[in-house]
Amino acid sequence: MKVLVTGVGGQLGHDCVNELAGRGHAVIGSDIQSSYSGVADGSAVTEASYVQLDITDQAAVHKVIAGIGPDAIIHCAAWTAVDAAEDEKNKPKVEAINHLGTRYMAEAAKAVDAKMLYLSTDYVFDGKGQRPWQPDDRDYAPLNFYGQTKLAGEQAVSDILDRFFIVRIAWVFGLNGKNFVKTMINVGKTHDTVRVVNDQIGTPTYTFDLARLLADMIETEKYGYYHATNEGGYISWYDFCCEIYRQCGLKTKVVPVTTAEYGLSMAARPFNSRLDKSKLIEAGFKSLPIWQDAVSRYLKEAKL
Repeated sequence: MKVLVTGVGGQLGHDCVNELAGRGHAVIGSDIQSSYSGVADGSAVTEASYVQLDITDQAAVHKVIAGIGPDAIIHCAAWTAVDAAEDEKNKPKVEAINHLGTRYMAEAAKAVDAKMLYLSTDYVFDGKGQRPWQPDDRDYAPLNFYGQTKLAGEQAVSDILDRFFIVRIAWVFGLNGKNFVKTMINVGKTHDTVRVVNDQIGTPTYTFDLARLLADMIETEKYGYYHATNEGGYISWYDFCCEIYRQCGLKTKVVPVTTAEYGLSMAARPFNSRLDKSKLIEAGFKSLPIWQDAVSRYLKEAKL
């Protein structure tokens, strides 16, 4: 199968390309940079070609995808800087990437009869209550602009395509980019005490594990909406940080605070990011390993 993966300069896109290539698929990676730069040493994506693509350029998207003729597209490219998305000067670009860019990808996928997998987020919901969100819930009420644009991307995909997967993820960490794990380790090495919110609840997602699941999905015709995070229960960012420090052997004191007490974020965050993943099992997919194990493997791989 020929698969195009967008956003390979990021955490998930990089892992998706390597997972698919390892399975023998013909993989093409794309991003806005003129050439691909991989993890740390700048190594190329394993066994994959690369094409530069600005997903906000509708004509370029159609031309590139028509030229490649993929059987499937995994669309990882996105604006993910949640706080920066609230800045008025950034909003047109965020809209162009997360909504319009996704629409152009869906249009181009339809033109070449390719299936498409779109990565979305728990931020499409308002985060109220404690009930885990179901993949087929439609109680949309994003709290911030990032969530609004990702929801618009979801709707573009579902409006245009019949053969699509929409996979919502949360609290992502991986080798190829910035994430909470790296940030907290760096802070913990230079501070005696850190303050971490304990009233936002969800589950982390390791991109290495997620890439395996997405490859499993794209090899099937089991279309629809799914939720995917690692297993291991629902936790707070405070719990997550404590486990990271425990595994790293850091003695930094972690102080739990409420979101209101923390008070540094421009964008509103959902308190309830619990994502129900039972639909994965019902569809015959394997669940991701527990998040504590994922952190352990990640720390070794990242040499943190």
